[in-house]
Amino acid sequence: MKKLGIFLLLTGFMIIVWNGYSLWQQTQAVTTNPVEIQERFENWDRTAYQQQLEIPIANKNVEEKPPSPAYSAGENVGTLNIPRIGTQYEVYWGTDEDTLTQGVGMYDSQWTVTPDNVGHVVLAGHRDTVFRQLGDLKEGDHLYVNYGEKTYDYQIRKIWITDAEDRTVIVSKSKPTLTLSTCYPFDFIGSAPDRYIVQAELVSVD
Repeated sequence: MKKLGIFLLLTGFMIIVWNGYSLWQQTQAVTTNPVEIQERFENWDRTAYQQQLEIPIANKNVEEKPPSPAYSAGENVGTLNIPRIGTQYEVYWGTDEDTLTQGVGMYDSQWTVTPDNVGHVVLAGHRDTVFRQLGDLKEGDHLYVNYGEKTYDYQIRKIWITDAEDRTVIVSKSKPTLTLSTCYPFDFIGSAPDRYIVQAELVSVD
């Protein structure tokens, strides 16, 4: 019984250490530097409504989803910058659990595209690590995605909370749209029942 007790104690300790390491690893994918990030995007505080770009990029055929790029799951594909909260996030390909442990994941699905194509770009992240400050965003704020050699400027149009099983969030879009998704409530203990959704439209490409 003594050996069993020691074994269980060590097992519990290892689980705590591993979970702690996983949380630490996710926080490393976030850079918090409000002054530098806000200076880099000089129009970040221009929250008045800006017209959505119609077809600002090469692929104009929205009838058929373009083929997915040849990324490996977990491969770094770009960054997400949010000047309002002074953060920059590393973005990785895919949204499986291993990838989300690294940081923010970019959806690869039949309904979503990469920023260089017309359609719906969806990024997901854990609420208790990378996306814990999403609740500070407001309509009109800007989200900047660096992908390839371009910076895509999206302006937030709508923020809402929905059920985790809502199938109307990750859908095809005919215009360039960015959606951020994370679990909600932010301070919930255990598996959160809802999703916090931030949806933005593309307003410029640099």
